[in-house]
Amino acid sequence: MTSPLSRRSVLAGGAGLLLPAAAGLTLPAAAQAAGATPAAGRSSAAVHFVLNAVTLDGGEQVTAVTLDLGRLGPIDPASLTTGTFRVHAKATSPIPIAPGDQIFSEYDLDRPVTAARLDHHGNIVLELSYAEGQAGGGTLGYIASKGRNVRLDLVYTITQNTPLARRHGGPVTISRFAQGRLVNPEVDAFGYHTSGSGMKYRLYSPAHAARKPLIVWLHGGGEGASLPDNYYDNETTLRANRGALGFATREAQRIFGGAHVVAPQSTSYWLEDGPRFAPLIREIIRDVSRRHDVDRQRIYVVGCSNGGYMSLEMTTVYRDLFAASVPICGVVAPAVIPDAELARITTPTWLVASRDDDTVDPIANSVHAHDLIPRSKITLYDHVIRNGYQFPGHWSWIYVARNDAHYWEWMARQRN
Repeated sequence: MTSPLSRRSVLAGGAGLLLPAAAGLTLPAAAQAAGATPAAGRSSAAVHFVLNAVTLDGGEQVTAVTLDLGRLGPIDPASLTTGTFRVHAKATSPIPIAPGDQIFSEYDLDRPVTAARLDHHGNIVLELSYAEGQAGGGTLGYIASKGRNVRLDLVYTITQNTPLARRHGGPVTISRFAQGRLVNPEVDAFGYHTSGSGMKYRLYSPAHAARKPLIVWLHGGGEGASLPDNYYDNETTLRANRGALGFATREAQRIFGGAHVVAPQSTSYWLEDGPRFAPLIREIIRDVSRRHDVDRQRIYVVGCSNGGYMSLEMTTVYRDLFAASVPICGVVAPAVIPDAELARITTPTWLVASRDDDTVDPIANSVHAHDLIPRSKITLYDHVIRNGYQFPGHWSWIYVARNDAHYWEWMARQRN
């Protein structure tokens, strides 16, 4: 997030660089925790569990596991403690790691259980220790040589240490557990789609969708596909950071009066060939606008790092399409976007960066673009800090994802 190369530093490089299920997370049908022979008080049938996850500012983490105990009958909560179950997690790359290469971060460890409780369905929820920058709970790994985040294969093993008392019947010890899917309600609210040209994207739509604005989120370099590895997952864009998710929150939806949020995923990385990617993104915007009756006067583009560059590129190619643009820590120099093209941008633009960004020089890029784009705004932070935790300076998209300077209200006021 500095040992010769730390996870924190590599994640800072891509925008996500993190900080992406067919090619990604593998959830085995049966993760067996113990193989004891069934006996009195021992359940031989597998108890299923799901992994509960939350996308933090620094990326998605598994924060709890929920055990489906409906068939066992009501559990006496007094018999449930943080020591009743052991939770072990193993995370490995879905792509083979070459000798000498590095991935941040695979892990194989016990997850501390911080609380154990019954939910309103009578299922057991084991809350796990997690925090920004804490290793051992993330769902993504960054492969250094490829510059990509990948969705890790997760295998969780549950072991019961002490019997559970039931309100009706004797105590029970569970012999087998079967792992289910990863559940992240914010991510799951975005549907899966593929454009006619083959570009994948995720889409959130409000309940009452007619004549609503459209917000286009363009990811950072680490969240693109790795086609040579047959890896194109349409997942990392929502799991690496809160960039797209922020606009689907209740607060953002209130400010925009309801809004569609679309997150295309590059087949590599936007900077590889922005002019080639621009019409592919435009096709997605056109298709979503047609199918959902989008308000064409309120289409906005926001992007971080590689996506910050791409948001600017889109406003040079489609000068009348967007009501506003928010490029975050984007790349424009040297001559990535010619000065003459920046000077011709007419889209209302608010640039965002942090002075301590050591991945993309804020002066040579964001400040330079601000000097050239007519009537543009710029916010320069000294550091990227949230809730007392300091992130890499490149991660200034966190402030936009959290609406730190009322970015969303400014966007919502803009019309074509």
